Amino acid sequence: MIEAESPLKIKFMKKNLYVKQTLSTNALSWEMNRETALPEGFVVSANFQTGGKGQPGNSWESAEGKNLLFSVLLHPFHIPMNELFLLSQLVSVAIKRTLDEYIAGITVKWPNDIYWNEKKLAGILIENSLLGNQIRTVVIGIGLNVNQKEFVSDAPNPVSLLQLTGRRQNRKHLLQSICRNLMDLYNELDKNKIREDYAASLYRKNGFYPFQAENELFLAKIIEVHPDGQLELETDKGERKGFYFKEVRFVI
Repeated sequence: MIEAESPLKIKFMKKNLYVKQTLSTNALSWEMNRETALPEGFVVSANFQTGGKGQPGNSWESAEGKNLLFSVLLHPFHIPMNELFLLSQLVSVAIKRTLDEYIAGITVKWPNDIYWNEKKLAGILIENSLLGNQIRTVVIGIGLNVNQKEFVSDAPNPVSLLQLTGRRQNRKHLLQSICRNLMDLYNELDKNKIREDYAASLYRKNGFYPFQAENELFLAKIIEVHPDGQLELETDKGERKGFYFKEVRFVI
């Protein structure tokens, strides 16, 4: 990897950049791409983020030098706008493929949190820019808890690979494996296989569980996740309901 004090001045001879510290790898990726168009699959990784974020309104806790914090930039012109959720599924499946080699019990909590049983192991933040009705650039931010021993934020259920396996893990090897799986899936782009693997990996995919939509609590089971990302549920009363991101949440 390249280590640079002034990342905006580097010549893009390789497809990756390592920095010791940054506000966030997503923000740095966008900044660099505005300065000089980055190639497909460019990876920005950091040892520490001062302003790491999850989904809107959420922060991401990560001790310095302990975890994986990185972003991958893509130019998915060949993916239609109405199939943008495919990227979320693709990344989730790629991370699960890697983590399956370390521990059993990895699932994907809709839309794209990575869980081990009832604990959150990784999060994904996907940001995009559009050109008309076409996806121009996508930056995929990934935070994976690797070697952190304890968590001090008010996040309800974080866990790390170290806590689960009892062993420190090689972050570089994890990064390489996730990026390899991600780019393999992206280049092949077998849409049906990606969606099938995602569906098979879903957290709480069998049986009835509590959900909350606005002020309503109800029991439901997952029927399917539609190509546009809508989660279809069936309540214990037999009613079918569809929800998009932020319209419903799992009760943990």
